[in-house]
Formats: sequence, structure tokens, C-alpha cells
Amino acid sequence: MNAYLGIDAGNTGVKAVLFDEEGRELARAHRDTGGTSPAPGMVERDVELLRSDLSGLIAEVLARSGVPGSAVRGVGTAGHGNGLYLLDASGKALAAIQSLDTRAADLVAKWDADGASDAVNRLARQRPWASQTPTLMAWMARHRPAVMQAAAHVLMCKDLVTHALTGEVVSDVSDMGGAGLLALPDNRYDDDLLAAYGLSDYQHLLPPLLWPTEIAGRITTDAARTTGLIEGTPVVAGLFDVVASAIGAGVTQIGQASTIIGTWSINQAIVAEPAAAVFMSCGVAPGRYMSMENSATSAANLEWVAHNLLGHDERRHARGAFALADELALAAPLRLDGPIYHPYLYGAGTNPAARAGFMGLGGWHDTGDLMRALFEGVAFAHLAHIHRLRAAGVEFGRITISGGGAKSPVWPQMLADMLGASVGVAAQPESGALGAAIAAAVGSGRYADLDAAAAAMVAPATELLPDPQRTKIYQRRFTVWQGIEQALTPHWAALAGMNDD
Repeated sequence: MNAYLGIDAGNTGVKAVLFDEEGRELARAHRDTGGTSPAPGMVERDVELLRSDLSGLIAEVLARSGVPGSAVRGVGTAGHGNGLYLLDASGKALAAIQSLDTRAADLVAKWDADGASDAVNRLARQRPWASQTPTLMAWMARHRPAVMQAAAHVLMCKDLVTHALTGEVVSDVSDMGGAGLLALPDNRYDDDLLAAYGLSDYQHLLPPLLWPTEIAGRITTDAARTTGLIEGTPVVAGLFDVVASAIGAGVTQIGQASTIIGTWSINQAIVAEPAAAVFMSCGVAPGRYMSMENSATSAANLEWVAHNLLGHDERRHARGAFALADELALAAPLRLDGPIYHPYLYGAGTNPAARAGFMGLGGWHDTGDLMRALFEGVAFAHLAHIHRLRAAGVEFGRITISGGGAKSPVWPQMLADMLGASVGVAAQPESGALGAAIAAAVGSGRYADLDAAAAAMVAPATELLPDPQRTKIYQRRFTVWQGIEQALTPHWAALAGMNDD
């Protein structure tokens, strides 16, 4: 048997999933390694917990599968993009900031005002934003200069996994491009780009670059001993997790599109040239780029509401909070005058000061109406991103939906209705881990390229068709949703300027 291990390190946890060479899942395991908030706007994680959980996670998935480590022909990694992970020369973590962090919002506003953001955009095909890796590097240089002085390496989240398994310090073009650290379309580090961020003195921290399917290193003696993998097993450079999730959903070719309903709202399409007026772009493979519109406005809202608003609902204990949220939303009728929800618990993609909230509540509404509004507000944020992609000239056909939210009976159909077009729903719920395993299958030589590997390892998506009547209702409500957002924008700014001092 040939097996391939995909490891997906997200903002809230790490998953390891083992697949055979046809993409069939053999076993999976998960560890919750979520972050903490040491101050308002700050979201950090414990790197040592991530590392300590990794060995047990891999050993567990091998034990559950019954597959010996000798059958694993390659390992692929995926991880959340952006944030900031700084290591010293010994590998000790000096900073571990997640991609929900907004501490650097004021710095972005300064760059927007003085033209630095325009200079970055011309080179990186994205504007600086608060959780972006170079933005956080610049913030650290201003506010934690001793930490930056002690740092030896800047890595992305999935690169920490590669480092733990192989001892190698390396990254890939998808993660570094998605972080705004590469000049596009050349997929290279650039002196002028670093200067635009004010980071000319820190180029030595940036890791060597590989394509996602290139071998980054091999399982070390220590990693083999603690995981059950065989020493020398190849580990590929891996992928920005949103790109991995697209690949795991079968999206590998120019003109194909992927929407990921996860912690972040991810909306992306593969193009021959990176688009200029979108949130971000990155390389996927030679001659292929992913152009994206993203924000932290997706299923994290459901997690918060399920825990905080449904936490005392006795029905939660019988069904689970998320299943209860689905049930309530499905039971509530789609009303033209139903409440409106803006999913900005962690700010909006273009406005870090934005806040979440319900509007338009009437005495005749109930918890089900609130849950439907929440699902709808998250879906509207996805829809707004999709509109911006198309307005920027990004052309694509049917969208394939993946991520944890794709398992909901609410969101995929809601998006089909909003778009007025059919959508596909990925067959493999852990599409990020599958995308990482596909990269490993290519890097280890089993398949020639990502297209061939995806054709062999990704099962066909389920197709959902839109309801024309619902499409008309959502179009009218989306217009109201946008208008309320515009009206609230100055009030969000005023609220952001307040403090308890």
C-alpha cells in the first residue's frame, strides 16, 4: 500500500489525515491548539503546545489506520496563512501571532495615508492589512525591537510543522506570496518590496523558497522515533491552507474557483496572471496563481454564537451547539423583513474597525430568525467577496465549496441561492489535509503534477442547484445589508476610538 499523510495546522487546531493513493481517507486525528488573547485585538498561540501535540497526533492517526509507517510515501503540510511566527537560532519561538490579530491596524492606516500601501500593492498584488506577516514584522520592529533583534527565522504556521519533522527551515511560494512577501508574478523576494514595509534590515529572516510539491526535507531520527514514521520519509514544502483546501476540492486548473467556509471567508480562483485589485494573490504552480478575496468573517461567527448565545439552551446538550444552530436556521422562514447580521467579530476585510451585530429585530422574531440571520450574514460576506473578484476581472466558472461550513445543511444551499447558480460541495470534508497529501503524492513521484494527482485522489463534488424565488429575496436583502454596513461605518470608527481609560 502507498499512503500519504496530510497535516493541516489551522488557527484553532491541527489535523492529521492519512489517505491512500486514490484519496480514500484511512484515518484522521485532531488536536485543539487554539489561541489566547493577551490584550484586545491580539491573538496568539503556544508553539510548544503545537509541537508537543504533533508527534502524538501522527502516532494516533497511524494507529487508527492500522497502516505501518513504512507505507507512508510522503508527508504534506498546510497551515493558516499570515500571522507571524518568529524563531531564534536554536528554534525557540519568540512570537506566535495568529491571523485573527489586529494590533497593527493603526500602522496600516499610516501606510494607507503616506502611500506605502500603494508601493506594496504594485509589487505584491495586495495591500497591507493588520494580520499580514510583514505588517506584523514592522509592528514588532517598532514595539518589540529586542524580539526582532533576537530572531533568526520568519516562518509560516505549516513551516513550523515541517521544521519539527525535518529540522529544515523553508517555506513555499503560496504561503509567502499570500503573506505579501513576494513580488508577483515572479514569485521572488524583492528589495523594494521589503523597503516599502520598512523591513530592509530583516531580509535575512526570510526562509528559502520552494514550490509546494518540492521536497523540503526528510523525517529525522527523532521525529521517526516519536511519530512512527520512517526516517528519511520525504516531506514536501506544502501549501497555504486555503490553497491546499482548493486543491483538495479538485480546484487546480485556470478558471476553476473555490469558496472555503472556515474561520475565514475564503473566495478564490486560479488565474494565468495575478489580479491587481483583489485582497491577495499567490503562486500555486508555475504559470498559475490564486487570486483571492478573504476576510475573518465566516464560521468563527457561528462558533461564537453557538457558545455564547446557545450555551444555556437545554437543546444544545442533546444535539450539540452547531447542530442546534443548523436546526434553528433551517426551521426559520426566509423573511424579507427578517433581522440582518454583519459578521465582523474580527473586523471586515477592508475595515478592521467593523463590529458584528444584529439589526432589524422585531418582537415577532425568535432565536431561529437570529440563527438564519447569522448564516445569511456570513454568506453575504462571501457573496461580497465573489462580486469583488469578478469586478476585478477574475473569470471563473462553477464554485466548489469546502471547509468545515461545507458540512452544514444551510450554507452551501444558501450560497447557491444567493449566486443564482449551481455550486459544488467537496466530497472530502478535510480538503486542506487532502490538498497537502496530494502535494506529497506529487513530490514523492507517485503523480506527475497537481492536475494528475487531483484527478486520481479527489472524488466528484455534490452539485446543488439554486431556487429562483429565494435568489430574488436574497438580492433584495443583500442590498439592505450593504446599505446598513455603509451607514454604520462611521459609528464603528467612533467605537474603535473609545477606550476605558
